[in-house]
Amino acid sequence: MAFRARGSRPLPPPLLLLLLWVTGQAAPVAGLGLGSDAELQIERRFVPDECPRTVRSGDFVRYHYVGTFPDGQKFDSSYDRGSTFNVFVGKGQLIAGMDQALVGMCVNERRFVKIPPKLAYGSEGVSGVIPPNSVLHFDVLLMDIWNSEDEVQIHTYFKPPSCSRTIQVSDFVRYHYNGTFLDGTLFDSSHNRMKTYDTYVGIGWLIPGMDKGLLGMCVGEKRIITIPPFLAYGEDGDGKDIPGQASLVFDVALLDLHNPKDSISIENKVIPANCERRSQIGDFLRYHYNGTLLDGTFFDSSYSRNRTFDTYIGQGYVIPGMDEGLLGVCIGEKRRIVVPPHLGYGEEGRGNIPGSAVLVFDIHVIDFHNPSDSISITSHYKPPDCSVLSKKGDYLKYHYNASLLDGTLLDSTWNLGKTYNIVLGSGQVVLGMDMGLREMCVGEKRTVVIPPHLGYGEAGVDGEVPGSAVLVFDIELLELVAGLPEGYMFIWNSEVSPNLFEEIDKDGNGEVLLEEFSEYIHAQVATGKGKLAPGFDAEMIVKNMFTNQDRNGDGKVVAEEFKLKDQETKHDEL
Repeated sequence: MAFRARGSRPLPPPLLLLLLWVTGQAAPVAGLGLGSDAELQIERRFVPDECPRTVRSGDFVRYHYVGTFPDGQKFDSSYDRGSTFNVFVGKGQLIAGMDQALVGMCVNERRFVKIPPKLAYGSEGVSGVIPPNSVLHFDVLLMDIWNSEDEVQIHTYFKPPSCSRTIQVSDFVRYHYNGTFLDGTLFDSSHNRMKTYDTYVGIGWLIPGMDKGLLGMCVGEKRIITIPPFLAYGEDGDGKDIPGQASLVFDVALLDLHNPKDSISIENKVIPANCERRSQIGDFLRYHYNGTLLDGTFFDSSYSRNRTFDTYIGQGYVIPGMDEGLLGVCIGEKRRIVVPPHLGYGEEGRGNIPGSAVLVFDIHVIDFHNPSDSISITSHYKPPDCSVLSKKGDYLKYHYNASLLDGTLLDSTWNLGKTYNIVLGSGQVVLGMDMGLREMCVGEKRTVVIPPHLGYGEAGVDGEVPGSAVLVFDIELLELVAGLPEGYMFIWNSEVSPNLFEEIDKDGNGEVLLEEFSEYIHAQVATGKGKLAPGFDAEMIVKNMFTNQDRNGDGKVVAEEFKLKDQETKHDEL
């Protein structure tokens, strides 16, 4: 039922009770009291349990009736015409007996009325219809009652404990309703259509009674609004479901409320004590959320997918209200963001979000970073002697705890009971970790925060590291073995023999095989005369050194092929 304001249209033909219009009088209804045939007699055949109001002189009523003679012969019936009889009581528009009989009736009350001739049509009767001196019987059912002095009646039967805002003029609302007549007959229901009624309030989009009856409601409130016909559809009805002069009763539940001038609202629920940085335009956020409508109806949750929602903010990747609401948050913060529809999904809605819906997001910020961020290093402890610092090529042994910014533990070498060992600068760890281990001394403890573009990126590590996650490593360096100069896999710690080839070629046949070469190099390392790059497979280094000397690839090295590093610029060998 579209609760539009009444428009101008031609009046329908008046509903005439033929019998009474013949005499210029209106339809009879029972009076009060019991007595002889010369008196008005009333039998109350049904009285409803609830009767908030009874007919008084001056009220306007709508009722159905069947009129019969004492022998049971019917002379008239409103049911046969399919329309109630509508009339003012106590203003001479009815026969006297009916004017009296209607007083004190409740809506839905049924009365049997016996009216003597002197209170009906007397000695004259109605030619061809009512014989003179006829006693008339009326079976009356009251459907509606109102008075020209009535106003909209409001009965709130549920009000939520918290009500931060109520409906004002020009607000846009979404509500469910059941619409009935005073006798309880349903004429319309938004519930049956499974769709809220959505409209502006106080600007003439509704019948006047609804415009007034909705004011002051809270989201979640339920109220019954009773509207007299002159504040509803008046004398004409709506031309379809609502007859003329009908009082209307609306059982309303308010689901949503906003004003087109609204901006987002933010309620901070948890703000971490330590907030070194707040989100800005261009940051990339990872956050969890629950999404509901204003009445609490759930529509989405990142928790149900067991995955954060990851996005840039302030750049149009999310609805405008969230783009704004996610600015200025701290890592670990929890806040509620209320988004009006013009900053959400608008009049059309999306998926299971209805059109013109206010959205409520309860968010928990897991982490954020900016693509321009580098690593962050905080040193917690340095030993008194911290002169030897790690550099590219050094072999490091260290312990770490790896976690997300929200404290979720990902991995720990302490839990595994063994150190993590790498050659710095060799690509054995993510770039941010490689950077975070530089210029560190043995015994030092530090925290390294690594943005995802220097960590595991958008993909993360399946089942271990979420995509686009900022990582936190708490590190303790336990051992450092100095590496070789860049480009070298083996160096001499002493003067190189001028007869190096001959020393390697022990059998003096002018050819050095891999076995001879390997034995010689390992002997130099064992005596401290030479050093292999730490952290790599020694046999693989030696084999690569031999391959570099074996220019023609025949599996042996002769004197003409043999050269030292300073004699070469393209190979890592002697």
